[in-house]
Amino acid sequence: MAMLGAVAAACVVAWLVSAHHHRANAAPETGQAQSGQQAAVPVFATAAKAEDVPIILRGIGSVQAYNTVTVKSRVDGNIVQVAYKEGQDVKAGDLLVQLDPRPYQAALDQAIANQEKDQANLSNAQLNLARDAALVNTQIAVTRQQYDNDKATVASDQATVDSDKAQVEQAKVNLDYTSIRSPIDGRTGRRQVDIGNLVLASAATPLVVITQMKPIFVTFSLSGASLTRIREQMAEHPLAVAAFDASDAKQIAEGKLTLIDNQVDQTTGMVTLKATFPNDNEILWPGAFVNAHLVLDTVKNGVTVPSAAVQMGPKGSFVYFIKPDSTVDTRGVDVMQIENNTALIGKGLRAGDKVVVSGTNRLFPGAKVAVQQGEPGQMNAQEPEIGPEGVGSTGVNTPAPGGQGVNPR
Repeated sequence: MAMLGAVAAACVVAWLVSAHHHRANAAPETGQAQSGQQAAVPVFATAAKAEDVPIILRGIGSVQAYNTVTVKSRVDGNIVQVAYKEGQDVKAGDLLVQLDPRPYQAALDQAIANQEKDQANLSNAQLNLARDAALVNTQIAVTRQQYDNDKATVASDQATVDSDKAQVEQAKVNLDYTSIRSPIDGRTGRRQVDIGNLVLASAATPLVVITQMKPIFVTFSLSGASLTRIREQMAEHPLAVAAFDASDAKQIAEGKLTLIDNQVDQTTGMVTLKATFPNDNEILWPGAFVNAHLVLDTVKNGVTVPSAAVQMGPKGSFVYFIKPDSTVDTRGVDVMQIENNTALIGKGLRAGDKVVVSGTNRLFPGAKVAVQQGEPGQMNAQEPEIGPEGVGSTGVNTPAPGGQGVNPR
């Protein structure tokens, strides 16, 4: 019995020792888990700003010349002079092409000669009428019939002289047409004809095309749903239109909205608008495409945050707001517009509120954060986060050198 008691005592001691070691090994794991739950999440943050923000509507615009003239000849003739250079700026009335004027000068001289001959006949008929008028009452030397014939002759000669005047005017016009001049101020295009070529008035090929570069138009289309807002703002003040380059990153010109088309395209639901630009530096070129930004209004002291701070959830847009105790909470916001990676907040934030810009993939309401110094790096695509607020951040930022990273899942 004594031996059995000793064995039982030894078993109890061994079990106690094993339990002690198990608890000793389990305690650090539990402590590590608790420590992991309380660890601050590294994030990048910024404070909401108050600044003047323009409300912008965007559209793809096409540059159009203020005036475009296709220059053709009105008379036939051989070219004896080309008085312009390709790409030259010309003024209205400047000589462009000179046709051989000699045939038209000869036609003018002949018309003038015919007019002088018929004018002489008219003068003689008028003298005869005057003499016969003094004798017709005596009915001795001049009869009434002869007097009436004299009046008819004067009228006929007068009509001939009037016709001759018209022929002279036509000959002068044709002679003037041999000097082909610019009808507008503008810039010449490429030359289509050379000296010595025979030009026909009926030819379809133009001599040159002249475009007016200053000022210049930009036409663009916007949704018809914005028409009421545009018309209301245009009634209050002139609306500015900024032209941006093809990358939509650099503004190249600024003009004014001058036309809203009188109907909405029923096929596309779009309305066409036209803006006028001074184009003094000629940076806008006819036929080019630009990005048109119509500035409807300017919000004074609008609250703005980087667009990366705005997340999407089932209830709409929200941000991770950093409280004074360095914990975060979600706050719903109304986004009025996002322009140049900056979100204009209508409701939900005030200037100075701190929000998380990068590192939102590990956040949840009540999480503690450690704000990193520096600027967020380039955004990396990742799976959407699903947390208490639903779908969260669409990516994470690479932290600045030296900061603790937040890796995408």
